[in-house]
Amino acid sequence: MDSAYNSFPKFEETWKGSLKERAATLRDEFPDYHLYKPESLVSASYVRSFQLGTGASIYTQSLIPAIVKAKHEVILVTCFWAPSATLSALKEALEKLAEDRRKRILTSGSENTLSPLRIRICFSSRSLFQKLFHTSSKDGYVYPPSTWPTQLGLPSQETLEAGLIDLRVKSLFFLPFSVMHPKFLIIDRQTAWIPSCNVSWEAWLEGCVEITGNAVDNLVKFYRNVWDRNLERHVAPELDAADPLDLGALASVPSSANLLECFSPELLAQTILLPSSHHRNPQFDFLPWRTSPSPPATPLNHAILRLLDMAEHTVYMQTPNLTSAAVIDGIIEALKRGVNVTIVTSKRLMILEQLVTAGTTTWLCVRSLIRNYTRLQAQASESQGRLDIDNSEQPIDIEAQRPRLGTLSIDYFCPHPEYPVGDVENSAAEEPVQSHIKLTIVDGQYVVLGSGNMDRASWFTSQELGILFHSRELASTVGAAVSQVLSRRREPVFSSATDNQSEQHFN
Repeated sequence: MDSAYNSFPKFEETWKGSLKERAATLRDEFPDYHLYKPESLVSASYVRSFQLGTGASIYTQSLIPAIVKAKHEVILVTCFWAPSATLSALKEALEKLAEDRRKRILTSGSENTLSPLRIRICFSSRSLFQKLFHTSSKDGYVYPPSTWPTQLGLPSQETLEAGLIDLRVKSLFFLPFSVMHPKFLIIDRQTAWIPSCNVSWEAWLEGCVEITGNAVDNLVKFYRNVWDRNLERHVAPELDAADPLDLGALASVPSSANLLECFSPELLAQTILLPSSHHRNPQFDFLPWRTSPSPPATPLNHAILRLLDMAEHTVYMQTPNLTSAAVIDGIIEALKRGVNVTIVTSKRLMILEQLVTAGTTTWLCVRSLIRNYTRLQAQASESQGRLDIDNSEQPIDIEAQRPRLGTLSIDYFCPHPEYPVGDVENSAAEEPVQSHIKLTIVDGQYVVLGSGNMDRASWFTSQELGILFHSRELASTVGAAVSQVLSRRREPVFSSATDNQSEQHFN
């Protein structure tokens, strides 16, 4: 762990105390196992790698290869499930895996050669029809094997069972807007990947972190409490697992934004798993003169607000959309304290979803944030002018001066101008057209990744899952990797150093 001053204990204590104070106000949280024991979410993890790319490149280069190397169990949780290069690659890999296992069984003459492989696939959204008629039970809907090839694009039950693969596919969704938004992969309860991408077709910039250690146990606990309450406590195969199978070349989708950072085995980071329950009541208030309702006091929401509140130097925030009033208020307060804030978001991403779930758009919220900031600049300038006059013939009391206003920089993500988009088959690599990664870095030492956006849907209605790391080394490496990939993929919107840019984009 980092040897510098450790602010994590203070963060942890205030975060836990705040959650415990508000636990009694929460009803029907899903999951709820952590309500009165938020300390159960705190652990440590060894961070193995961090990857950037498109969803298809991350799946085909990291997640699917990990799946086919599993010895006993695969747990794959995502939100959206759609026909795509990712799904085609997953199906092909599972078919190859089943066939190689079948051949090994035939060669040995006994099924006892291989330990059965259990695969659990979970998702929330497949189509509008599926969501409109989805059961409201927390038990969800388990897809019968006959639907795997026809509806889900997966291998048949016969193909999988021939290789001793036990598959179950389940979905959860709660009307009107509550998708289960978390995304993660757990292999043999030893290693986990937390990506931002879905099994879907969008060519977006995504991120993925790979971990081992105690935090994986917490992730399994989250899975058990949401998706499989009958999950065995331990993977206890009857047989020793065979060596990983050699499947030859698997389908791979390259990306022009691909970047993989691997860490030393000694990188141990204090880690907090951050669930955020869905809430079926979006708490809309259509009276503009009233203040926005406070977001539910979930571990993820509280962690983000606490980080913004304690930030002393810098906040870096990359989010697909920015419509959460609580986040924007936290950013403004941080700026008032002299914290420098950088935001990378999207100008036109899921506009209809924003209007339905937030009643506004990122573009409008960014414009409002910039206007509030320019007012603060004017007030600071006026205040400094008065202070200069008052102190012209008096000693300057530095402690009495207000903190300087922090700098604000906002960019929209844009595709790299030298790489083609929209023609994957004829291109050497897939170029992301939007940014979908969810990343917050505070003071160069706190890193939050996962599924949660800084939009109203994530803060009020969707189930989310974030993961917080306290590590300067991780923060530095992730920040540098993102900066490298964003080179020539930023459209400047506003910088307090050149604040006239704002008018160019909003007039």
